[in-house]
Amino acid sequence: MAEHLLEVRDLSVEFHTAAGTVKAVQNVSWHLDRGETLAILGESGSGKSVSASAVMNLIDMPPGRITSGQILLNGRDMLKMTDEQRRQINGAKIAMIFQDPLAHLNPVYTVGWQIAEMVTTHGGARDKAQARALELLRRVGIPEAELAMAKYPHQFSGGQRQRLMIAMALACKPDILIADEPTTALDVTVQAQVLELLSELQDETGMGILIITHDLGVVAEIADRVVVMNSGCIVETGNALEVYRNPKNPYTRKLIDAAPGKGEMPDERDRSGQPLLRAVGLHKHYGAFHALKGVDLTIMPGETVAVVGESGSGKSTLARAILRLDDPDQGQILYRGQDLMRMSPREIFGLRRDLQMVFQDPTQSLNPRMTVFQLISEAWVIHPDILPKARWKERVAELLTKVGLHPDHARRYPHQFSGGQRQRIAIARALAMEPKLIVCDEAVSALDVSIQAQVIQLLDGLRREFGLSYLFIAHDLPVVRDFADRVIVMKSGTIVEEGPVRQIFEAPRQPYTQALLSASLDPDPEVQAARRQSREETERVPA
Repeated sequence: MAEHLLEVRDLSVEFHTAAGTVKAVQNVSWHLDRGETLAILGESGSGKSVSASAVMNLIDMPPGRITSGQILLNGRDMLKMTDEQRRQINGAKIAMIFQDPLAHLNPVYTVGWQIAEMVTTHGGARDKAQARALELLRRVGIPEAELAMAKYPHQFSGGQRQRLMIAMALACKPDILIADEPTTALDVTVQAQVLELLSELQDETGMGILIITHDLGVVAEIADRVVVMNSGCIVETGNALEVYRNPKNPYTRKLIDAAPGKGEMPDERDRSGQPLLRAVGLHKHYGAFHALKGVDLTIMPGETVAVVGESGSGKSTLARAILRLDDPDQGQILYRGQDLMRMSPREIFGLRRDLQMVFQDPTQSLNPRMTVFQLISEAWVIHPDILPKARWKERVAELLTKVGLHPDHARRYPHQFSGGQRQRIAIARALAMEPKLIVCDEAVSALDVSIQAQVIQLLDGLRREFGLSYLFIAHDLPVVRDFADRVIVMKSGTIVEEGPVRQIFEAPRQPYTQALLSASLDPDPEVQAARRQSREETERVPA
């Protein structure tokens, strides 16, 4: 047998911390061949990103330490190479694109300079590097590539920044591309475009792609083989379709069962009676940009209304306007018949307890200097009439238990929790106000599939128990399908379609809604292959 392009043998990595030694990767073995796409699938903490970091020599040592194993590139053990030899490989032979491109693009240099630097670092001439950068910007689909060369990272959208990262990674025509959660925060249409671009580039260059993900839909769309990791170990490996159809390990089965979009859709809810909240004719400008263009919205008591659409469609602007975190320029916001736009700051302050928000990133929305107890009880400091101080400790314990955490967690700080646990703390903090409406702005988009399922189940249970209503902003359509009663589809600041979840998903009327649904990824490789073929046939039909 010919040797593999990249092979990891019996790799073990550990980290020394104040709490003891963490064995992040334990005796892991896998391989990648030329022209092949291998997916490493697992939840946060499974060791998948640490494995890739070891390949790229990106593990901080200390506190990290590679205790055993080999990493073979074309048969040569990279762990025995000098730092200088590894620098010659990184970027030239093996390149990597990261989950958050804005954090890995230098904000003070133009993107043209940064892509060209990849070429000059490995010995290329500056004029040839500039020409290569321009060629790559065109190839990855950046509009007006000549003008884009002189722009800075913050001047591009999230999807475009990911394309810039891909262009940088391909600058030296590497044999291997490692993609670490490259589409997690992207809209469904942009995600589909990025994955399609990776497949096209692989067909052109023959490179091997190692994709690290927690998304079964991404595996179904792009992977030939899959390695499933849990707690630093490989628990299953095989052909993507075989693993999905016949998982041998209970952990793999748990991941597949947690994938959203397979449950029963709710029946249409009776919408007679007094609305909880109505928005009428909302307009919002940011300079010359018209973010909201006459948006109307109705939420009934106990109802979950989902708002979907691509980045820039106005979803988050609508949420902030409804909560008066960012006042609209025109329109009415009626809460139980009262116009919030006519209320004084004191009156709005009194209503804050009824209207709460859970943000996308709990790391940014939770104060790192406050304990969990302080974060949750802060609501009662601001609104002391909600709960006597003597009951604060007891109520914090009740809320933590309600969201699936332990009462003892009240003494800890946000950084001591996983992403899913921090989101549960954010939900408990919102519940402390005893609200009637919770706005969830991409509240589950970055969570692992099983944690996502737990949080959605938690929110649904709280809705039934307390009669809560939700405005649920999301780009993950399978989650919307499972959770929402009603769906609003936004594009360019307007509502293009709305209706019960069953009607939107089974009989969408607008081409834009149809395009969103067709771009959504299914965890079943056969279903996803059929969707991809249908999409390609549609694109081949002359306009």
